[in-house]
Amino acid sequence: MKKISIIYWSNGGNVEVLANAIKEGAEKLGAIVNIKLVSEANISDVIEADAVALGSPSMDSNRIEQKEMEPFVKELKLIPNDNKKVALFGSYGWDDGEFINEWNLRMKDYGFNVVGTLAVKESPEDNEIKIAIELGKKLAEN
Repeated sequence: MKKISIIYWSNGGNVEVLANAIKEGAEKLGAIVNIKLVSEANISDVIEADAVALGSPSMDSNRIEQKEMEPFVKELKLIPNDNKKVALFGSYGWDDGEFINEWNLRMKDYGFNVVGTLAVKESPEDNEIKIAIELGKKLAEN
């Protein structure tokens, strides 16, 4: 049985909605899911998981949240990631959502296998919730 960690930062609730949809998808395939706000997470949540989903809104000039998520993500560079599956998700408002592409490249540089990304404008619509569920399934697949 796969162990999945979903770690996210949410302010308006949009990223939290996506996190819960990813959890739903992973659990449909029998995964054990550990879902946490980044303020409650630690690096062992990533190390001990078979796959990880990370979520953040776009903030501060098209970047992931800088006070909690950025320091957490930065720590991931220091651990052996051995092509571990990761999905990246988030929301954006005034910008173009470019943050998700930059985050994708960064995680690949850290040694992760990025299996999917999802950036939604404002709040997720039904089709985007379905995409998030599918991301959860991708994380849980063998």
